[in-house]
Amino acid sequence: MTITVYSKPACVQCTATTRALEAKGLSFEVIDLTVDADAMEMVVSMGYRQAPVVVAGDAHWAGFRPDMIGRLA
Repeated sequence: MTITVYSKPACVQCTATTRALEAKGLSFEVIDLTVDADAMEMVVSMGYRQAPVVVAGDAHWAGFRPDMIGRLA
């Protein structure tokens, strides 16, 4: 399964999310929404207005969600 974290600089929830993924030993890609306009457009089209947005297979969510991260492990 591919895990992508759409993030912004200096985002506390983004940092917490990537740390939790690392702690679970999960590999993921981070895409900075401030430098990737296409990624920002995709996230907004999915209905999200806050970072981070995590896309893991068919699942996706916004914000720091340790419950959802736990389901990935």
